[in-house]
Amino acid sequence: MKKSLRLLSLLAVATAGTMLMTGCGGTATGNTASASEQKVTVYSADGLADWYGATFENFTKDTGIKVELIEAGSGEVISRAQKEKSNPQADVIVTLPPFIQQAEKNGLLQKNSLDLSGVPAESKSPEGMYVSVVNNYAAMIRNTTAADKPDTWQDMLDSKYEGKIQYSTPGQAGDGTAMLLLLQKIKGKDGALDYLSALQKNNVGPSASTGKLGPKVSKGELSVANSDVQMALQSIKADKSAFEVFFPKNNDGARATLALPYVMGLAADAPHQDNAAQLMDYLISKPVQETISSSALGLPVRSDVTPGDENFTALKKTMDGVTILQPEWNEVLTDLDADLKDYNTATGQ
Repeated sequence: MKKSLRLLSLLAVATAGTMLMTGCGGTATGNTASASEQKVTVYSADGLADWYGATFENFTKDTGIKVELIEAGSGEVISRAQKEKSNPQADVIVTLPPFIQQAEKNGLLQKNSLDLSGVPAESKSPEGMYVSVVNNYAAMIRNTTAADKPDTWQDMLDSKYEGKIQYSTPGQAGDGTAMLLLLQKIKGKDGALDYLSALQKNNVGPSASTGKLGPKVSKGELSVANSDVQMALQSIKADKSAFEVFFPKNNDGARATLALPYVMGLAADAPHQDNAAQLMDYLISKPVQETISSSALGLPVRSDVTPGDENFTALKKTMDGVTILQPEWNEVLTDLDADLKDYNTATGQ
């Protein structure tokens, strides 16, 4: 999926060890870079690379603005932007909650001037600091060739999965943080810590990026890993990955997930603010939002977009019978440091 990506007329970034790809409308003020420097730099949580490829390429054809993409884990994206705060390199930041809220709190975002009238209130900041671009949900994945496939959270504690389970680290990856929060919702905070402590005997160890786990599950190195619906289904389609999405049953037999959208914000003191505003406006536009299910296997955030493609139908089927929980992300952020400290204590990670 986001592994062997072709290079599309990109400018190099000296510190980038990740993939670069290229990719219309909107306004902003205060472009600090030369007006002739037609580029925009996006720092993004991994998972959208295939959709970005075609979308950014079309954007470049329309505007002449080249897009430079730096991908990393959700927390790594914000950590990098934080380190560069005195000399910002990113123009647009795309990550998962609660990291986008953390970015706002830490002064890494500035108010955008986008027309967000087509986006429902729950998908955008009231202050205009960020907006969801792709709707998505937390999930688990399991190898399809394995003789035994766990179906419940309890199943994954079985000794036969020793060294065969891995999940991305809460506090570093958005999907890992979502897994912790989901377990808190269905088991309570103490119950979640008890469960994750018990899971440690089967857990391979920390991982800063959820995207690195999918290939391990596909190869059979792992039986189970955490993921999200969009990234997993995109990998299954694009890479023919040998895993499937599932939502583990809790003790009461119910399946639940956490709403986990990709959210974008205009970086504070972005060096190419005008270009960034054009790209953000393009990504949230109705024509581009109509491509999300067909091209990215995600769901659009605009309330006036209802896809009719087969991927949209498949996504709806995947979510059948699954309760979707909507966290209050600012409250999550308030408790996050303490929750992560308790998690580290309980698991020894």
